[in-house]
Amino acid sequence: MFPEYRDLITRLKTEGTNTRFLSLFERHNQLDHEITGLENHNASGVHEDIETLKKEKLRLKDELYTLLRQEAAAGK
Repeated sequence: MFPEYRDLITRLKTEGTNTRFLSLFERHNQLDHEITGLENHNASGVHEDIETLKKEKLRLKDELYTLLRQEAAAGK
């Protein structure tokens, strides 16, 4: 995710000072694992759950991108 910000992501995770970023990043990863698990499980009604989780994951990704852009601009 966001290869152009790989170093910044590593720094933010290591420093641990931006708690909002860390929380969003962790939740995004949790959703990714949940989605993968549901996709590997063939059960009725799961498709809607997956779509809901994917929408939340995308919203988090957008928010993470905004935070990364702000951090990058502040660091210049």
